[in-house]
Amino acid sequence: MGSLDIGIDLGTCSIYASDTSRTSIIREPSLVAIDKRTGKVMGAGQDVYEMIGKTPGHIEVVHPLRDGVISDFAMTEVLIKHMLKRSTDSFLLKPRVCLCVPSSITNVESQAVIDATIAAGARKVYLIEEPVAAAIGAGVDVSRANGNMIVDVGGGTTDIAVLSLSGIVCKTSVKVAGHAFDEALIKYLRAKYNLLIGEPTAERIKMEIGSVYEGSSEAVTGAKGRDLISGLPKKVMLRRSETWQVLKEPMAQILTAIVSVLERTPPELAADIRTNGVILTGGGVLINGFDRAVAQRTKIPARIAEDPERCVAYGTAMSFEYLDKLYNGFVGS
Repeated sequence: MGSLDIGIDLGTCSIYASDTSRTSIIREPSLVAIDKRTGKVMGAGQDVYEMIGKTPGHIEVVHPLRDGVISDFAMTEVLIKHMLKRSTDSFLLKPRVCLCVPSSITNVESQAVIDATIAAGARKVYLIEEPVAAAIGAGVDVSRANGNMIVDVGGGTTDIAVLSLSGIVCKTSVKVAGHAFDEALIKYLRAKYNLLIGEPTAERIKMEIGSVYEGSSEAVTGAKGRDLISGLPKKVMLRRSETWQVLKEPMAQILTAIVSVLERTPPELAADIRTNGVILTGGGVLINGFDRAVAQRTKIPARIAEDPERCVAYGTAMSFEYLDKLYNGFVGS
C-alpha cells in the first residue's frame, strides 16, 4: 500500500485498512492465534481464520474485539501491528492512522484503542465514528445542511445516525449485527436438527440463503456439522424460508433502533431523509432482503451503498481531509 496515512476499520469480524486514494484496501479477519503453553503468537488474520475448528487444544483462537471495542488489549495490538506491516512499505517513518469506532464507545475504550495503535507503531492516531466514516465512504457530502441517515451493520454493532453540517444530529448504537444473525442460525440448527455447526458455516449459510424479508424467492443450501446425538458428521438441507423465521428477531431489534432515531430527528431533516433515502453500509446489509425490510418498516426508500463492506474503511481513510473539523478526537462528532 505504501501510504503514510492509513484508515483502519476496526471491526468485530473483519479489520480493513485503506489508503487515502482508495486504490488499495486490505481485509483480514479480526483473529489472533496464541499458543497457551508459551503465550507465543502463532498468527493473525486470514491464516488464523482457516484454523478455526481445526486447532489442537494448546492453540487458542482469540477475538480481540467484541461488539466493536477492545476485549483483549495485547491481542488487539498484535492485530493492528499486523495490518500496519501489510499497509506500509516504510520501516523508518511511522504512519498517521485514523481508526473507525462505534458511536457507543466510551472515553476509556477510546483511549484503549489509541494506546493499542500507538503501541503497534502509529505516529499519530485519530478516531472517527462509524456512521460518519460510512457517510464519507458512500460519497455523502457531510458538510452540507442536508439530512442523511446512515445505517451501518457490522459484525458486532449496528450504528445508526442522522448527519448534517459535518455533525451527528441524533444517533444510536445497538449490539445486534452480523454475529447475532450467525448465532441465531447456530442455535436454530442445534435445536431443530441436533446439528452443531461453527461460525464460518453459519456465516456461509447466512450469505447464501439467509433472508430478513418475508416473501423472498426460495433457495436451498446444505449445512454440514456434527450430530449431537450420534457424534458423527451430518448434513441437512436448509431453506431460505426457514432462515427468515430465525433471523427476523434480531432484524426486528435493528428496525426498532432505526425507527427510534427517526422519531428523534428534527422535522426538516426528516423531510431530507425521505428525499435522500436511508443509506445502508456494512457487510450485514448484504443479507437478502435487508433494504426491503428497512423500506417496509420506515416507509422511506432504502439503498445499499456501493461496496458496502469496504465503505467504512474508505471513509475512514478519506477522513484525513476533515482533520480541521476534529473535536475530542472525533471527526463530525
